Amino acid sequence: MDSYEVSCYLKAGRAAARALREAYRRVHEGAPIKEICEAAERAVREAGAEPAFPCNVSINNVAAHYTAVADDELTIPKGAVVKVDVGAHVDGYIGDVAATMSLSPAWDPLVKAAEEALRRSLEYMKPGAALSNVGWAIEASIRSYGFKPIRNLTGHGLARYTLHTGVMVPNVRAGEGVVEEGAAYAVEPFATNGAGRVVDGEEAVIFSYVGAGKVRDKDAKRLLEVVWERFKSLPFTERWLIDGWGVRRVRELLKLLVEGRALHPYHVLLEGGGGMVSQFECTVVVAEGEVVVTTPYEWVASV
Repeated sequence: MDSYEVSCYLKAGRAAARALREAYRRVHEGAPIKEICEAAERAVREAGAEPAFPCNVSINNVAAHYTAVADDELTIPKGAVVKVDVGAHVDGYIGDVAATMSLSPAWDPLVKAAEEALRRSLEYMKPGAALSNVGWAIEASIRSYGFKPIRNLTGHGLARYTLHTGVMVPNVRAGEGVVEEGAAYAVEPFATNGAGRVVDGEEAVIFSYVGAGKVRDKDAKRLLEVVWERFKSLPFTERWLIDGWGVRRVRELLKLLVEGRALHPYHVLLEGGGGMVSQFECTVVVAEGEVVVTTPYEWVASV
């Protein structure tokens, strides 16, 4: 990893952390989810980066992959556990950061479990270290609070314009591989009082480019070209496409593109036992034998 790549990762990380801070201060009972998402994405751009994916605002038993739709009317409910996950990129190099807020003291231990798991896991993110040991640190921390890690949600490797490289940073003591020199990772503990696994919900509001697929509709083909031009393979949402198309037409075209396997839908992920979920996340880069946290963990942990 050369100095240019490291500088881009650092700038993206700072932008993501700034945006998370901006979104986080807007989380309160009755707050519109759409306003939180748009505030975070605007803050990313104001920091000189671009969103690496739509801001996720996931409430209670929703673990991940929910962002506001164009006509979203959802608001933050009373006593909620709210996860905010923000991504930024600079020339395709990504910063990914998340934190959880509890609006009820009853869920503070659940939040603390994921926060502590992230802190502990970073102690194991060293060049050559087994990724399974990172997972062990996460699992042990979460279980020490009386909760379960979510086994089938993991952290992930990052690369240019690639949010998930296929490398997994496990949340339990499992898996293969080591922390590699010249690589970037999102470390992402999830804690729950439920079953410890997620399932796909019916809804998908985030998508990413796959390829040409089997699509005949001319408008759908044009929209697919726009997606590639603007986002490459990074995730996006309908809110970013409605200008010039309109909400109804964009939804029709996205449906066609998913059916034609030209787009990948990210289904909203739900805790399999209906449990509450907390999440903390930061991005680390391994360069010249050093592990650099590009999204300031010190700030995330003190939110």
